Amino acid sequence: MPHSSVSHLTQALADGAAHVIDLTQPLSETTPVLVLPEPFANTPHLSRRTLSKFDDAGPAWAWDVLELGEHTGTHLDAPIHWITGREREDVASIPPERLVGPIRVIDKTSEVASDPGYLLTAADLDAHEAEFGHVSPGSWILFRTGWGARATDEAAFLNAGKSGPVTPGPDVSGARWLAEHPHVVGFGVETVGIDAGAAGGFDPPFPVHNFLLGAGRYGLTQLANLEALPAVGGMLVVAPLKLVGGTGSPSRVLAFI
Repeated sequence: MPHSSVSHLTQALADGAAHVIDLTQPLSETTPVLVLPEPFANTPHLSRRTLSKFDDAGPAWAWDVLELGEHTGTHLDAPIHWITGREREDVASIPPERLVGPIRVIDKTSEVASDPGYLLTAADLDAHEAEFGHVSPGSWILFRTGWGARATDEAAFLNAGKSGPVTPGPDVSGARWLAEHPHVVGFGVETVGIDAGAAGGFDPPFPVHNFLLGAGRYGLTQLANLEALPAVGGMLVVAPLKLVGGTGSPSRVLAFI
């Protein structure tokens, strides 16, 4: 970025013309985590063990040991998370310039209010481009559904019924669109995973994981505050741990608007 552009951004933040929006859900022992059916292994909720807290083990400092899965809370999916991307990048190998980029917000809040299992289609994505213009190179597509309002209630957030979870996400055509669009770097959602709750029954199963990660692109889950973003014009900053061999990482995700 040219020096003048950096100066303009700095000044805009200082005088309130630009704002930083935190798109990260709080991470704690009560943060909802994905639940897979048997016999698959499940990730644990976050837990912590105190090393010292201003006591004999550390009189002037406090610190803890954390246990949590790579895919806990607001987190990044790296390509190696899925079998189709297993030969691609781990978290530490993602070029930093791909973690910063323009935002497109696809708002289907009203549709999801009527149908919690709403499926985002290629036609929906084409319609967004027709209305707001072509997606810019290096863009992150964020799927606004209103699901973030459920984030403090694990049962409502996972929304599992007798036939499995009912949550919104792309259908197969939408997943292909995201993976094949030349300007899309990643896809972000408010839900627990980048695929719809019903995606295990699609052909192929879990198409966003299958196509998007297989194409060397990235996923973001459990985002917050998408209602504060415009459809076009924001800039995303994703900050995962630089975890060697990491299939994913809890991340702080910020937007400049």
